[in-house]
Amino acid sequence: MSMTDQVVSLRGGDYTRMRAELRDGEGFDQLLRRFNKGIERSGIIREHRRGLRFISVQEENRAKRRKAERRRRRNAAT
Repeated sequence: MSMTDQVVSLRGGDYTRMRAELRDGEGFDQLLRRFNKGIERSGIIREHRRGLRFISVQEENRAKRRKAERRRRRNAAT
């Protein structure tokens, strides 16, 4: 496999696929960095981690209300 044929990819389930192809004059470290940034931006890891622990709808709504209340208090203080 030559340097121009290197491809980094991740397949998460049937719905998500991240792919980064090596550009001209690009090292593998840069390719990997670009791939990792793409993964981070797309939210693949965040969604995966969220799926690891079951959170009921009520619990999710409670957390959203708490977060909104904290945000309201912080904005009211400024």
